[in-house]
Amino acid sequence: MRNLSRLLQEIKDNPVIYIDKPSITCLDFFVGGYLSQLSNLGLTPEGYPMEGFNEWMQERAKTNITQSWLEIILFLSSSEKDAFYMFFELFKKFKKQKNNSKTQESEDVLRLRQDLMFPRFDIYKEILGAIKKRPGMYLGTSSITRLDMLLRGYSFARREVGVPPTEPEREFEGFQSWIEEKYGINSGQSWAKIILFYSVDEHEALQKFFELFEEYLNRNKSLGVEENCG
Repeated sequence: MRNLSRLLQEIKDNPVIYIDKPSITCLDFFVGGYLSQLSNLGLTPEGYPMEGFNEWMQERAKTNITQSWLEIILFLSSSEKDAFYMFFELFKKFKKQKNNSKTQESEDVLRLRQDLMFPRFDIYKEILGAIKKRPGMYLGTSSITRLDMLLRGYSFARREVGVPPTEPEREFEGFQSWIEEKYGINSGQSWAKIILFYSVDEHEALQKFFELFEEYLNRNKSLGVEENCG
């Protein structure tokens, strides 16, 4: 399992591979899904240099308002892309300061705190349940892109550890090709981008995703019944 600092560096160097574009929000939700799934599996990534970063950002911004590091950096930036690169500049300063003050302290073990608020459930099993009912709790706002990044981080963690895909995961793998066929698109774009392209905004795209995903699951059930009857 790779060091978290190394993974962040790889995302910085090649954001398109992991999160489609340099976007601080996409980064946040990808890492959130990644850490959440490792926690669900009872595993911890080697190194957790981000511990204390949120408090450091609040102190640096001289604010007592409960805002996440993501929200603070976005406020200080002109765009998602600018915020993405600003995060790495600030994070570098934070790590240097942290290492200077804690030179003897090991950072080899991640201790997930309850206040990190990463979702702790099988995302694919609960996707039409908890997230659909309360998207704001898990995504911050109704956004198909945030959902996509969360799922990417979740899946990346499982692949990295070598966990065999669950039945819901295997079923979800076919959703991409089903969406391409439904919309007549074979451009290599993700299911989230395709749905967003045919929607007014992120909110509508997320609602449309749930409708389409339910349609997809019902179709699979119908095909399964027909095969059993045949």
